[in-house]
Parts: sequence; C-alpha cells; structure tokens
Amino acid sequence: MARFTTGITVLTARGAQAHGMTANAFTSVSLDPPMVLCCVARTARMHQTILDARGFGVSVLGGEQEGLARYFASRGRPEGMAQFDQVDWFPGRHTGVPLLTGSLAWLECDLQEVYEGGDHSIFLGLVREASCGTGEALLFLGGRMHRYDPPPAARSA
Repeated sequence: MARFTTGITVLTARGAQAHGMTANAFTSVSLDPPMVLCCVARTARMHQTILDARGFGVSVLGGEQEGLARYFASRGRPEGMAQFDQVDWFPGRHTGVPLLTGSLAWLECDLQEVYEGGDHSIFLGLVREASCGTGEALLFLGGRMHRYDPPPAARSA
C-alpha cells in the first residue's frame, strides 16, 4: 500500500475528550447524499472519541501544512482541547468540531454507520457541511509526505 498515493487529513472530534489525529485512510463514498468514510484503529484514542461524539470533522491538508500533519501524528502533544491551543482552527458551524485554518477543504460529518475492518473501524459519515480553500495538496507516498507539484500545463490553467 506504500505505493498508493493518498491525501492527508486531520480528523477531529469533540466527544467527552476532544481529539485530533492525522489520517490518510479517508475517501468520498457518495455524492447524493454526500458521504465520506475514514478508517481508525480500534486501539486509537480517536476511535472512542468519534463514537462518543457521534460525528467527526475533516481538514484536508494543503502542501504547506506538513507541520500540522506531523503535530497531529505525534503522541507528545497535550490531550483534549489543549492540543488545539498551538494551532489555528475554527469551530465547525454545526458541531463546533475543530477545523484547521488554511486547509484545502473542511467537512463536518454525522456518524451514520460503523463497520468492522480488521483491526480498524470504518466510520461512515453523512456530510452536514463542506467548504473548500485554495492551494495544492499534501500527499503521502512511500512512507513520506510530499507536496503536489502540478505539471507546467496545469499551473497555467
């Protein structure tokens, strides 16, 4: 799977203990109704947080946000809402879930279904709100983060 390029997101939830987590196991499922899914290890703190909150937020990271991806992947950051004190964020309009400023896109999702998938759960979310920013994507390939570098023809389009 290291040869499959994915985007990088930060998942957030506000349950009894707010939490954020870097994730690349995220995809669109349906346009009508708008639905997405994310996969989270059942041993991850985020797993219980999404279950408690009955929803989650998604910030799709841009090429300039590698530092945020690394921050939300680290185990040394504060717990709860204190982990958001060191980053720029705004509350989602419907749920108050933290969404990261400067991202390429933001989604607020209600949890619709939870499916078992090996050592992970697959969280299916109904998108309540979506908006987008501008910029190029932050990608994950070969165990490393990369900035998307569009071909010259795409840059002038």
